[in-house]
Amino acid sequence: MLYDAYQAQNDIFGPVRLMAETAHDWLSHSWPPIGDMPCVRSAAAAMELLSHFGLSHERPDFGIKSVTIDGKQIAVNEEVVASHPFCNLLHFRKDSTREEPTVLVVAPLSGHFPTLLRGTVETLLTDHNVYLTDWANARDVPLLHGRFDLDDFVELVIRFTQLLGPRIHIMAVCQPSVPVMAAASLMAAGSDPCQPASMILMGGPIDTRVNPTAVNRFAEAHTLDWFDRTVITAVPARYPGRFRRVYPGFLQLVGFLSMNFDRHVSAHWTMFRDLADGNGDSAAATRAFYNEYSAVMDLPADFYLQTIDRVFHRHDLPQGRFRVRGDLVVPAAIELTALMTVEGERDDVCGPGQTVAAHALCTGIAPAKKTHHLQLKVGHYGVFHGRRWQTETYPKVKSFIRAQG
Repeated sequence: MLYDAYQAQNDIFGPVRLMAETAHDWLSHSWPPIGDMPCVRSAAAAMELLSHFGLSHERPDFGIKSVTIDGKQIAVNEEVVASHPFCNLLHFRKDSTREEPTVLVVAPLSGHFPTLLRGTVETLLTDHNVYLTDWANARDVPLLHGRFDLDDFVELVIRFTQLLGPRIHIMAVCQPSVPVMAAASLMAAGSDPCQPASMILMGGPIDTRVNPTAVNRFAEAHTLDWFDRTVITAVPARYPGRFRRVYPGFLQLVGFLSMNFDRHVSAHWTMFRDLADGNGDSAAATRAFYNEYSAVMDLPADFYLQTIDRVFHRHDLPQGRFRVRGDLVVPAAIELTALMTVEGERDDVCGPGQTVAAHALCTGIAPAKKTHHLQLKVGHYGVFHGRRWQTETYPKVKSFIRAQG
């Protein structure tokens, strides 16, 4: 019923957005002598904001057509090199023969599409051969493909790592830090020849008992049964994944927006003023961010509930009892894979200290192959995106990868 109610509201508001878009197009014309009047510009700005109100459930394009290397524009093409019902392995192939380290970016399976990491990928592409886990919207995966849970996530990371071969580097952004460490541990315990050369864990919940955030406290304050009854719902019949149990992406977005409601209201008010004043460039940057941020995807219920239970409730990994298909995950078994952790000083989703906890678990890795970076003056999103990621964090990540050979 929850999803159906949301869908009904979304359907009703659709014509309103369409009318607002039409009104914006009409008001934006340079109608003499009124086209440049402040009241007309304000009305056009209001109609543009209204036309973008609401959520999208379609994956945006990465749109990375080229990258600048040594002052030259190098073409980039997206290729799907491996498929799974819930995820494609996407290769950003560059039109270049230069030898570069291969990096597998494991995007979070969250309420947002992996395109939220567009800036991360663009930066990495200047010096690396980049692959990325391109997760599917669970509402579009038919029930005949079965369930997808946390163990499936770990096994998929192992499969993609083996496909790319030995000595690759894995970057886990946020939530995947746990399954990526589990995958590296299992590969090490099994003496897998394709063990990664390094893993970079960025803003991930390795141990949420450390410096708990509002997100952590909320998860711990509610039972698993409460999550199952309250936020898990079935996909409406109109979609390919009809009747699949999911955690809807629109619920996660509402939760994130409510954490910093005043900041988001202020950003939209600033965008309105920029549009009304004719400051198109400034408004465009804010618009692009929120267009991406409001594109949401649904998560498989089994994966979501197991993550709540095993990562946020029981803390299985730091407690030494995390299992995958019955096999115990032992981070101390990792010896050949170097470890880098990255945290944001102002991260209110994954507090500082939660990711660096990985070092205490990976006792088999030599100290010389471990490093940690606390990025000052950034929140969760700034750990992997934005100016400080490009100018301060990324150079350290690049040096760390190069140091592993």
